Amino acid sequence: MFHCGAKTPHHSQMGAVANLYVTPIQNNLSDNTDLNGFTHHTDYKYAYNDGDGSTYYDIEYTLQLSAFDPNFHNTIRSLNPPSFSDIKDKYPMLNGRGYPDTIDPNILYNTATDEGLIDKPSQKINSLITATQGEKILLRLSCLSTNNYYTIRTFGIPAKVIAKGAKLLRGPDGKDLSYHTSSVTLGSGQSTDIILDTTDITPGTYFLYTTNLNYLSNNNDDFGGMMTEIRINAMF
Repeated sequence: MFHCGAKTPHHSQMGAVANLYVTPIQNNLSDNTDLNGFTHHTDYKYAYNDGDGSTYYDIEYTLQLSAFDPNFHNTIRSLNPPSFSDIKDKYPMLNGRGYPDTIDPNILYNTATDEGLIDKPSQKINSLITATQGEKILLRLSCLSTNNYYTIRTFGIPAKVIAKGAKLLRGPDGKDLSYHTSSVTLGSGQSTDIILDTTDITPGTYFLYTTNLNYLSNNNDDFGGMMTEIRINAMF
């Protein structure tokens, strides 16, 4: 993760944050390469250089957790902007959007016309997760909130945490330290990688959301905030 280093609280509230993803060289192995009993093929993808195919996945989604305080944002323009501790986030977001905008496939525009300007594309990336039954979904979660912890849960689909802080969960002796769970908690600057296994999962719509109920709102509007949908399609 990276962000602007000048007036970080101010600029992070204005969206000057981003992620950098480094893909493993293991993706580029020759066809039929043996990975300690796992046979690699040229179209296979992995989350890490695991050496055994344990981080193999079919489809990948990235979710950036953050939040927004409109009052703090608006007072940034003043000669005496508020301090970092004054942030009171009212819009918890996934990839810069709150539910139900998180599942809208279209580009969202700002409201520049309110100030006599032309609306510009604002949020281009939604958080809708779709897969076909039997596929493994790699979720790369990162938190760039400035002052909150969030617990994220997915219910009904087996989830395995394979890495934290861009580091594969392995012991000094190579022991597998990954684990199954239904929820993870992230604070500012933290990241985790999870594989969802949809094998034998009934096709339908599942939810990925924060268990912090006060963050399931868009300011004064309930049933929003840090939530998205996982849609599992049937195999044909």
